[in-house]
Parts: sequence; structure tokens; C-alpha cells
Amino acid sequence: MPLWTQWWVWMSAAVVLATLEVILPGYIFLGFALGAAVMGILILVGISAKGLAVTLLIFALASLASYLVMRKVFGLRNGQVKVWETDIND
Repeated sequence: MPLWTQWWVWMSAAVVLATLEVILPGYIFLGFALGAAVMGILILVGISAKGLAVTLLIFALASLASYLVMRKVFGLRNGQVKVWETDIND
């Protein structure tokens, strides 16, 4: 069995990507971590794609969806831009 069909490989990738998000914050790796976790859960419950290309497509779509949701929840809202009127040295 190829490694990309094992659920624990995807969960391990999710943990590594989530750790990278802690080290390099910016909500970039967290989307990929959630996509890998979704893929791991899908494989664990028995829903797996037939082929590497379809598996990577599902991973990419899950990552994109999680990134867009996080962008909506944690992103900059309208009127939330901070404009500084004074300098710290004044």
C-alpha cells in the first residue's frame, strides 16, 4: 500500500504543518494542516480516492476551503484598519 493511502501519514502531515504555523504565523500553513487533517479523517472512515491525483485534488480543495473560512473568520474586516496619528517618540 502506498503511503499516501494511510490515514496516519495525513495526520502526521497535519501536525507538522500546524507546528510550522506556530513557528511561522500567518494563517498560511494552518489551511494546509486542516486540509491534511480532513484528508486523514476521510481515509480513516473509509472514504478514499482512487489515485494520487484525486487524493491531492481533494486535499487541495479542503485546504482552500479551510483557508477561505479562516480568512472570513480571522481576516481584516472593513473599517478595522488602524491609522496612527502620533509617533511613539512624541
